Amino acid sequence: MTYQENILEQITEAGEILLLSGAEVSRIEDTIKRIAHAYGFVRADVFSITSTLIVTAYTKEGDIYTISRRVTSHQLDMQRIDAVNRLSRRICASPLSLEDLVEQIDRIRLMPGCSGIQTFVAYLMVSGAFALLYHGTIMDCIASAVCSIALFFTKRGSEYLKLQSTIQTIVVSTIMCFCAYLMTGLGVAQHTDIIIISNIMLLVPGLAFMTSVRDMILGDTITGLLGICEAIIQAFAIAIGCVLILWKIGGGI
Repeated sequence: MTYQENILEQITEAGEILLLSGAEVSRIEDTIKRIAHAYGFVRADVFSITSTLIVTAYTKEGDIYTISRRVTSHQLDMQRIDAVNRLSRRICASPLSLEDLVEQIDRIRLMPGCSGIQTFVAYLMVSGAFALLYHGTIMDCIASAVCSIALFFTKRGSEYLKLQSTIQTIVVSTIMCFCAYLMTGLGVAQHTDIIIISNIMLLVPGLAFMTSVRDMILGDTITGLLGICEAIIQAFAIAIGCVLILWKIGGGI
C-alpha cells in the first residue's frame, strides 16, 4: 500500500469508530474531511449511513482512493467520540506521522468502556430513581432495582448468545416485566406499573432517536430515517415483550 492509502485507511478507521459509537453523520463526515485535508488530500467525499461508510479521497497527483466499511452493530460510546474529536483537532493543528496516527487510532479502538460493575450499578440507580420519580414507594424503588438486576443479566446473556438486537429486546423486556409482577405478587412492592415503566427507561433508545432526528434536520434524510426506523422497531420490541406478560399474567392487554 502507498503512503496515501495507509493514511486514508487510518482516516476511515477513525470514521468507523465514530459510526460504531453512535455519532451523528455530520460529525463523521466533517471529521473525515478535515483530517483528509490536513494530510494533503485535495478533496474527500464521504457517504455514511447507519450500516455503511464509504470514503473517497483525491490527491494532488490525480490519484483517487476509495475505502468502504460495513457496520453491523452500534454501541453508544461518548468517550470514544470525544477521543476521536480531540485527535482530529490535534491532527488539523499538526499532522501526526503515519506510525503515530496508527498508534492513536489503535488506542482509541481498544479504549475500555464502562466495566460490568459500573453498568450494573448504573442500572440499579437509574431504575430505582425513576421509581421514586414516578411517585412510587420505597419498596417500589427496591423492587425496581431488583428487576433491573434481572434485566442486566438477561441482556448480558442474550449478548453472549449473540441474539439479534430486536430479539434481545423482546427477551429482556419479557423477563423484566415478569419479574415486576413477581415482586408485586410476593408482596414486596405495590405498583407493578411503576416498576415496569422505571425499567423500560433503561431500554428506550431515546438518544439514538434524537440523533436520527438531528441528522434529518441537518439534511441527512436517509440516515435519519434509518435511525428512526431502528428506534421505532426497538420500541415495538419492548412493547411486545411487556404485552406477552400483561396478556398472560395481567389478565389482558
